[in-house]
Amino acid sequence: MGRIHRERLTVRVEGPFVVFLVGMRINKPWKIHKWLPVLWAMRRMLRELASRPEAGCLGYFSCRTTVVQYWRSFVHLEAYARSRDSEHWPAWVAFNRRMAGCRGDVGIWHETYLVPAGGYEAIYSGMPPHGLGRVGELVPVAERTDGARLRLGGEGRPAELYAAPDPARLNISGTS
Repeated sequence: MGRIHRERLTVRVEGPFVVFLVGMRINKPWKIHKWLPVLWAMRRMLRELASRPEAGCLGYFSCRTTVVQYWRSFVHLEAYARSRDSEHWPAWVAFNRRMAGCRGDVGIWHETYLVPAGGYEAIYSGMPPHGLGRVGELVPVAERTDGARLRLGGEGRPAELYAAPDPARLNISGTS
C-alpha cells in the first residue's frame, strides 16, 4: 500500500504527459469465455509495461475493470499500442476475432487526454502515493500552491484556462 503521508502534498510533473483511461464492461457475465481473456490480457500488458519503462508508461492504477495510465507522450502510447512485438497487438487481434458477431457480450473503451505542462492540479492529504502522485514528484503544499487555481499556475496562466462557462448553462441554482 505504501507509507501514508500525513502532510498535505501536491505533485510536480515535468513537461506534458498523457492520461489514458481504459476499461471493459461485462454485459453478459455468464459468458466468461468472452470477458476473462480481456482481463488476463490487460494483466499481461500491465506487467509488460512495468518491466519496460522505456515504453513510456510512467505508471498506472486499476479499479475493478478500469485502468488509469500515465504516459510520457501520445507518441509512446501509440507506439506501444501498434507494436507487433508488444502484448497489446495480439490481444487486440484476438479480442476482435472473439467478438465477431457478438460485440455486445463485453464492451471495451478508452479515453486519451493530452495534458500540457502545468495543466493539472492535485492534492493528497493523509494518503499513500496515489494516481499522478505515484508517477510524479510529491511536494509539500506551500503558500503558492495552497489552492487549485494556484496549483494550476495562478496568475500568468492563459485566460482560457480560467474562462467561466455561461452561468445560464450551468444550472447551479437548482432551477431548470
